[in-house]
Amino acid sequence: MRQHLPAVVACVLFASTARADDWPQWMGPTRNDQWHETGILDKFPAEGPKILWRTPISGGYAGPAVAGGRVFVTDYVRDSGDAKNDPGARAESQGHERVLCLEAATGRELWKYSYPCNYKISYPAGPRATPAVSGGKVYTLGAEGKLLCLDAAKGAVVWEKELTEDYKVETPVWGFCGHPLVDGNKLICLVGGPGSVAVAFDKESGKELWRALDAPEPGYCPPTIIEAAGVRQLLIWHPKALCSLDPETGKQYWSQPLEPQYGMSVTAPMRSGDLLYASGIGSVATLFRLKNDTPGADVVWDGKPNTAVYCSNSTPILDGGTLYGNDCQVGDLRAVELATGKRLWESFEPTTGGERRASHGTAFLTKNGDRFFLFSETGDLVIARLSPEKYEEISRAHILAPTGEAFGRSVVWSHPAYANRCAFVRNDKEIVCVSLAK
Repeated sequence: MRQHLPAVVACVLFASTARADDWPQWMGPTRNDQWHETGILDKFPAEGPKILWRTPISGGYAGPAVAGGRVFVTDYVRDSGDAKNDPGARAESQGHERVLCLEAATGRELWKYSYPCNYKISYPAGPRATPAVSGGKVYTLGAEGKLLCLDAAKGAVVWEKELTEDYKVETPVWGFCGHPLVDGNKLICLVGGPGSVAVAFDKESGKELWRALDAPEPGYCPPTIIEAAGVRQLLIWHPKALCSLDPETGKQYWSQPLEPQYGMSVTAPMRSGDLLYASGIGSVATLFRLKNDTPGADVVWDGKPNTAVYCSNSTPILDGGTLYGNDCQVGDLRAVELATGKRLWESFEPTTGGERRASHGTAFLTKNGDRFFLFSETGDLVIARLSPEKYEEISRAHILAPTGEAFGRSVVWSHPAYANRCAFVRNDKEIVCVSLAK
């Protein structure tokens, strides 16, 4: 027994020093899809990764959030009505939206908050926005605009808003999608209506702190915070322009025209150094250079038919001088030279697993160390290395069924959470916890 002691000690020391993080909101702690936990496996075992638990849930696109040993996820239980997906029409249904709190280690339900909610939206599976967890509270936004602040321990309502009623706006055709952002004492949301495309609420009381911006539609792009020219800037991309605001007051710093088709400003602008990239459907893509002396941005290049990548379902990642993203019109994963917009390579393997064009082919990209974890619309979890030279797949495992439908194919369009050295992924029937521990 003594001869094995050094190995045992080494394992204990490794386990005690391996980093464990929460995933308290959309795209992680800093909303940039960087996962910093250590002690993560290099590749999947031949039999696949260990499934720690599976818990039944209902429909939705909203990814889970993981914080304080708990998993928070929203869904929709349809009682009656139309469930058909039609990008050109709203479907009407009657049911309940729910906020579920599960024990992260077991998947056991700790509490549930349910409320009646009738849908009149396109793609009516369920809520879109990932919960945000902060200071013992969880904030959720339903597809029809119900904004909730709940006690994270017990599920009791602290405050709530009905955005369509409070701001006299119609629900966007694809529902309320902008993942709420906690910033200091504020909860910042995409709302809509005259002068209220973006609204900041006191996160403790729900009191409105400020409202800003006019646009025909609010769009679907999550609020994003950056720092440039020595000040913090809140980026709001509505269907007419990309705007920078003072997050404390809502005062506008700068604005640049950026108009995707169908009002679909969706993916968050992503930054690398002083460069900022935003793109959407209709071959709309622009690289901006942020000013250093005063808040502002200048255009470096606009996308052309044979350059850039035009993202919609999945926000791209900027890694060094390379941009990786899913092209919404073609459906592949592309690598693009950030400085010029030149396309370097493309592959359908991480999105649809096929070889043909597939509208809105989707994979959600998260970086961990020197490789990436990709969750494909096929329900596969993929470990890969992405470089300017190639897409190199290391390992792949099928985790859950693609229960949704889009353009005649089965899909799962929900961003995973990575926490406790696990992946938490959901479809319209279950949420699954997958161990990724080495």
